[in-house]
Amino acid sequence: MHHLNCHNTVIESHISAKFATVKKYVFDKRLTVFYMKISSSQMFRNLSKWCLQAVTAALFLGTFSANAQEPSAETAIDGGKLFSTNCATCHNPFKDGTGPKLYGAQTTWNEKTGSGEAIIEWVNNWEGAAAKYPYGKEVSLKKASAMNKFPNLSKGEVVAILDWVDAQVEPVAAGAATAGTDGAAGTEEEEGFPWMWVILGTLFLVIIGAVSGVRRQLKVAAGESTGEKGLSYGEEFKKWSWKNLRYVLIGSVVIFIAIIVVFLQGLGRIGVVEGYQPSQPIDFPHTIHAGDQGIDCKYCHNSVTKSKSAGLPTVNVCMNCHKQIAGNDDAQKSKIAKIYAASGWDIEKGVYAGTTKPIVWNKVHVLPDHVYFNHSQHVVVGGIDCKQCHGDMTKQKETAKVQTIAELNMVEGNVQLTKPTLTMGWCIECHAEKEISTGSVDSKGGGYYEEIHRRLLTDRKLYKQYLEDGKVTVKELGGWECAKCHY
Repeated sequence: MHHLNCHNTVIESHISAKFATVKKYVFDKRLTVFYMKISSSQMFRNLSKWCLQAVTAALFLGTFSANAQEPSAETAIDGGKLFSTNCATCHNPFKDGTGPKLYGAQTTWNEKTGSGEAIIEWVNNWEGAAAKYPYGKEVSLKKASAMNKFPNLSKGEVVAILDWVDAQVEPVAAGAATAGTDGAAGTEEEEGFPWMWVILGTLFLVIIGAVSGVRRQLKVAAGESTGEKGLSYGEEFKKWSWKNLRYVLIGSVVIFIAIIVVFLQGLGRIGVVEGYQPSQPIDFPHTIHAGDQGIDCKYCHNSVTKSKSAGLPTVNVCMNCHKQIAGNDDAQKSKIAKIYAASGWDIEKGVYAGTTKPIVWNKVHVLPDHVYFNHSQHVVVGGIDCKQCHGDMTKQKETAKVQTIAELNMVEGNVQLTKPTLTMGWCIECHAEKEISTGSVDSKGGGYYEEIHRRLLTDRKLYKQYLEDGKVTVKELGGWECAKCHY
């Protein structure tokens, strides 16, 4: 009995201890939640107050900064852009070209004439300044070619141009800095042949051969112990083929069809030259000329609107700019030196030496002899943009290449086509999609489209098709006739 009481006492004490622990846990949990509510509320109030103060300070600083840094009309003038537009054709900041160098010209004119307005008058009307200032007369005799007049440039614009010129860095220093930067960070690792995969493939084949040899040796040993003759590799394959004849026949048919498909695809790629890009004697980055500098395609390819061929720019066209632009680093200078050699330009003396060396360009877009293509007909009459066939040249780093149809379709505004570039299917697909007149056939005026309308009336089926799509395509004008494109 005493033992039982003791046992009950122990149980009661154990339960009391557990209950006390539970109460303490509940109390602590409630207290923690209570404190969390208080802390969260307080933290929210502090955070709201801090955010309000931060927004107020930011608005104040933004208003102050806008008022303090708002540029004046004179400060907002972009001297570099004005220089590129009006002066860069004839002048270079640091060396003589068609016109004299401009670096320090503003200071020199002020010292020689004693007037800060003299050089501005020279730019607006050089003849008047030459008659007014003796130094202006002296400058007018330095070059055989007469300077253009710029009466439209204001005093602030002329000063902005000259200030921009004086702020430029000497070419040698700029070239050294560029070369150092390129040498440190501009090196790109060339992608080599994937030798790792070749090594892994070879090891895999060696392992398969080794396992197969061990397996065969074990079978031979087992056959010798039982008195059976081992089979050769050919006999084993023949035995396995007969055992799995159904799968062998299905696999053979699949392999045969695959070979036929690959063969036919290979035939279909004959004459397809997408991605063709021959090497050229001089690198011509279109990204810089057509992209950064904004030179229009027709400035260099000036026969595209009046000839069958778009034409390559003559070296004289290149020299219009490169008399003043000799390059900033050694790589650029070596490439531009080829243009000087072709034109016979002596960069040291600033004159043509008379000895020339032709530049031999490699043709990129080569059509068969029996194919007729006229650039002017497509550009002028058809109104087709160069990017439809040549892609966005403002993003073309290399000289030129035959763009793939996928690349051409990514250019905004291009007619979406499916056939490979420079193939017959590509041409006739474009003739079927590209319209020559939007809306009414008479929208472009004159009698040409009236005659088209009259001819359409003689072909009711074709006229109905015109009414459905609302456009007259090259195909509907006979653009699919063989003699249109083939001699």
